[in-house]
Amino acid sequence: QVQLVESGGGLVQPGGSLRLSCAASGTISGINAMAWYRQAPGNQRELVATIISNGSTNYADSAKGRFTISRDNAKNTVYLQMNSLKPEDTAVYYCKALGVYTILIGRWGSYDFWGQGTQVTVSS
Repeated sequence: QVQLVESGGGLVQPGGSLRLSCAASGTISGINAMAWYRQAPGNQRELVATIISNGSTNYADSAKGRFTISRDNAKNTVYLQMNSLKPEDTAVYYCKALGVYTILIGRWGSYDFWGQGTQVTVSS
């Protein structure tokens, strides 16, 4: 079974930085894309950034210029470097692995998986 484990969340003052990590473990032959989402209280989950296997990235407008997504394919790990944090960045951040080639119930196939989330709070 594939598991995604996030780390790096916490409390930071406005203008500060945090680096989130998400490591995928299990029987994995490859991962097409990895992404970070976030969900603030009362809001829908929204996409923050995506990176595909060739390194191409995509960012939400709110993240452009402040956040950087990167990945280590050998470690099946994705990172989110967040700089110049604002109070409106406060949310639970979730990692998602898309197109994970793995074996489930005895059958190889491509599946998507979510992490459990890590809280990021930006406050003075």
